[in-house]
Amino acid sequence: MSKTALITGITGQDGSYLAELLLEKGYQVAGLVRRSTHFRHPNIDHLVGRVTLEHGDLMDADSLANVIVRHAPDEVYNLAAQSVPADSWHNPIVTGEITGLGCVRMLEAVRRHRPEARFYQATSREIFGGVSEEVVDETADFHANNPYGNAKLYAHLMTRTYRESFDLFACGGILFNHESPRRSLHFVTRKVTMAAACIKLGVADPPINEAGEALVQDGIVKLGNLDAVRDWGHAREYVDAMWRMLQQDRPTDYVIGTNTAYTIRDLCRVAFEHVGLDWEEHVRSDPRFMRPTEIAASRGNPAKAKAELGWEPRIGFEELVREMVDADLERLS
Repeated sequence: MSKTALITGITGQDGSYLAELLLEKGYQVAGLVRRSTHFRHPNIDHLVGRVTLEHGDLMDADSLANVIVRHAPDEVYNLAAQSVPADSWHNPIVTGEITGLGCVRMLEAVRRHRPEARFYQATSREIFGGVSEEVVDETADFHANNPYGNAKLYAHLMTRTYRESFDLFACGGILFNHESPRRSLHFVTRKVTMAAACIKLGVADPPINEAGEALVQDGIVKLGNLDAVRDWGHAREYVDAMWRMLQQDRPTDYVIGTNTAYTIRDLCRVAFEHVGLDWEEHVRSDPRFMRPTEIAASRGNPAKAKAELGWEPRIGFEELVREMVDADLERLS
């Protein structure tokens, strides 16, 4: 008999890749989406008819309980969140409600109505915030330093609490930055790859950035701190790690990263070089896009995941960036 999985955030980058993976493995897949008048979800358009979409909201406990009762899932993947760290400074209360308390509402629905289900919580490297260690693993201290990171930390600790208090099979995946062509334009990686594609193709009406302005103006894209450092991997590989966590004999938490580090400058260089352009002619730093506090330049050590899950990253940083640029060129063409 096939398993049933419930994915919150199924229309996002991670949710769409995870849905594909689970369908390939023979799962019945249900996904939670917020009710709106907008019925198109580009990341999962190709999965129409293969997944069941349920309306619900992480701020509405009754809707979560109803979905759990209706589908009786074997596995629950809580990927939905207010997922943009920079936006969390402008919307700290909503971020706390959705990203923090939303996880607890889902845990409570599972505890009450499907306690045998296995639960995955999408934790973030942002819970480490400004840690001093160059390389971090599951033993590192938590130093979340923005509203998003603190909300994720609360969700992570509550996942651990439900695991220890109620014997739920609940895992926290502490994922470092992971990107793909399906990444939202609110994230710097897609801003850079889309800008490179727009400038290369001479697009007259580029997409809008988070400030409500054209992403590219007079051949220039404006970003935040160009010296910020991240450990970037590919989302398609990271969702495989999520699934592997829920197949183990015992629940625990795992750091998922590549143990590499690159700056935003590196990102710009690779993206613009791929289309034959000099990034320094087209990229400017704008204080409006700076974070009030920056996270530390740490790398994620996935040694535990490699040893226990048999997981390790295979797609390198430059290959990832080039794939994203090519996808944006295709979109615009």
